Amino acid sequence: MKFVHIADMHFDRPFTNLSDKALLGNLRRMEQRKVFKKVIEYIKQNQIEYLFISGDLYEHKYVTLSTIEYINQLFKEISETKIFISPGNHDPLIKNSYYHQYKWNENVKIFQGSIERVEEENIDIYGYGFDDFYCADCGIQFMQIEDFNKINVLVIHGTIDGASVEDKPYNSMTRKILQDKHFDYIALGHIHKPDYGSKITYPGSTVSLGFDELGEHGMIVGNLEKGNLQLDFVPLDEEQFKEIEIDITAILSKEELVEKINDLAIENNEYVKVILKGNRNFEINIYELLKYRQNERIIKIKNQTKIAYNLEKVSNENTLKGIFIKKMMEKLNQIGITDEEKDVIEKAVEVGMESLE
Repeated sequence: MKFVHIADMHFDRPFTNLSDKALLGNLRRMEQRKVFKKVIEYIKQNQIEYLFISGDLYEHKYVTLSTIEYINQLFKEISETKIFISPGNHDPLIKNSYYHQYKWNENVKIFQGSIERVEEENIDIYGYGFDDFYCADCGIQFMQIEDFNKINVLVIHGTIDGASVEDKPYNSMTRKILQDKHFDYIALGHIHKPDYGSKITYPGSTVSLGFDELGEHGMIVGNLEKGNLQLDFVPLDEEQFKEIEIDITAILSKEELVEKINDLAIENNEYVKVILKGNRNFEINIYELLKYRQNERIIKIKNQTKIAYNLEKVSNENTLKGIFIKKMMEKLNQIGITDEEKDVIEKAVEVGMESLE
């Protein structure tokens, strides 16, 4: 059997965390559609029998009817392909979900809130769908494969070996339990980084959703026979998120830093976050730097620099500057100070030092 496995498309995501520019969110949403169409075209051209979508196909809170109709129209174009969807925590099968309210094409199977089995001639496909925005336990430990002579596939959304408190509400499962079930392929979703080194596979998010998802994004293409699994990762997202670090220790002015940023070599398919490192010799205003950037592909600048002054040494001076720094250091060393408060105090130190020169 030939199949395509995708997950975490997150259609109609607002992308507000990327930039203060609404246009960028619009661009990424258009790119989502473009990439999804590539998936469908690949399936048509290669006569793929099965499409597994392991959750978070869309954002329940933001998705529009027109987007649902767009998705379903593409599903109609591959009517000979059997499509299996396991709703995730962003597109759960709740009462007002489009999975309930919309009439999907006949080749689409949406798994419910308990583990189901769909019987094919030589294949059994099992699946589970979130029926709420959280899932503490899908009951995978209690299910048993009905026929080991057939190819057995599991389509499911959740975390593997999630140890943190944050992982627990998202259908946390252990790798050992999944291995002990002896599925021939497990199509997972939820983790946005590709992991396809075994039959327990995350394809990653089909389109990169931000700077915490660097590198290539796309789909898994598989060929599965009983006892033989071949997997390939096919990149689809033409745009890539990239981080570039600049050490500003030797940079002595805002103007020089702006020139350095504008001289960066950036490809036309890259969204860039500039990370400033090192010891700063002047006050840095991120919004001002963004105002003077010449390349709109730079969508974020993050300041991770430290004050260049030796505050301990200055605080011991018997001068007005020394008294000022001593008071500021007392504030910086207060127990329970937040990062935001620390940032404000450090900016005050820079302004004060420049004024007292």
